[in-house]
Amino acid sequence: MISAVNIQINPTHYKPTVIMPDNNRNHCIFNQQKVDMFIKQGENSLPYLNEVLKYSMNEEQVTEALYILNRMSDSGVKGIDKMYPTLARFNNTTSPNIQTFLAGVYRKIQVPDAFGPLVKMLIQNSIKQTSQTSFDANEEIGGAILSYLSDRFRKN
Repeated sequence: MISAVNIQINPTHYKPTVIMPDNNRNHCIFNQQKVDMFIKQGENSLPYLNEVLKYSMNEEQVTEALYILNRMSDSGVKGIDKMYPTLARFNNTTSPNIQTFLAGVYRKIQVPDAFGPLVKMLIQNSIKQTSQTSFDANEEIGGAILSYLSDRFRKN
């Protein structure tokens, strides 16, 4: 298990514990103890996650970090929107896993700059129409776009 001490030491040693989707399961399985530890750390863990996302090229690491950010947002952790410059690094990804969790984060943080990349992602996915995955990232991407357009999600 990762400890709070590890968060402050070296994000390059971050080891994902996610089990990615496969032919028999269309969703990821995450280590909830690890996720809860990050949520408990709150804003203090954002610099660490930012560093992981800034430098990682590993789909599992990125997917897990985005999931953690998504759950942190659900828990009311503030400051995730400030990570948009790092998150934008993944705006052109073709990974359905990363697209799904990135769209989920964008849906919650409502950074205006993320709207265009979400639309671009949806259009590119629609043109490509790959059926190699057992789930459709466009569902989350489309939902994120709708949340940008809905008055329900607008910040006052």
